[in-house]
Amino acid sequence: MTTVLAYGDSLTWGSCPETGGRHPVSHRWPDVLSAALGDGVTVITNGLRGRTTAYDEYLADCDRNGVRVLPTVLNTHAPIDLVIILLGANDMKPHICGTSIGALQGVRRLTQIAKNHMQGLSNGHRAKVLIVAPPPLVESDDLEFRAMFDGGIAESKKLDGLYEKLAKDMDVAFFDAGTVAEASTLDGVHLDAENTKKIGAALAPIVKKLLAV
Repeated sequence: MTTVLAYGDSLTWGSCPETGGRHPVSHRWPDVLSAALGDGVTVITNGLRGRTTAYDEYLADCDRNGVRVLPTVLNTHAPIDLVIILLGANDMKPHICGTSIGALQGVRRLTQIAKNHMQGLSNGHRAKVLIVAPPPLVESDDLEFRAMFDGGIAESKKLDGLYEKLAKDMDVAFFDAGTVAEASTLDGVHLDAENTKKIGAALAPIVKKLLAV
């Protein structure tokens, strides 16, 4: 069995901007990807709302630092053949990081861990990595979200170029989710059902090629 880890934040968890809850399973991009890949591939969803690439944030009763948690997640689900990293949106919050370069540095460290971590196995198994740039933030009438991500729209628009170059430099795969999906204007960050499904569908041929399935 081939195993894919979808490692991300609320975009991977499936936050619904209309309800504030969670999209049905069939609408979440990792599950759309799983259906497209078929029975021979297991896609594990590890999406945590508020997760950052590598920064501490103490406003929830969980650890939102993606770098600190990733090694444990890799060992938990080993052996993993491909890690899909879709993070960076929460780094755009000015009280956490607020810059695209900060998100880039976090994703660089995540990629280093995913590529080199032995997942607790003695056979030297390593995962492939696919970096996904999140869709840029957009304008919203939600006052709290606008304040929470103040200045983030411009910075988020830099992520695709920065992540693409990083992927090339580190010899891993890359996809820009902003080419197929856009954030909802309801909160400026999250994806409606159609847009999250588009990400899963777009990733399917890329993942099939990477895993030769």
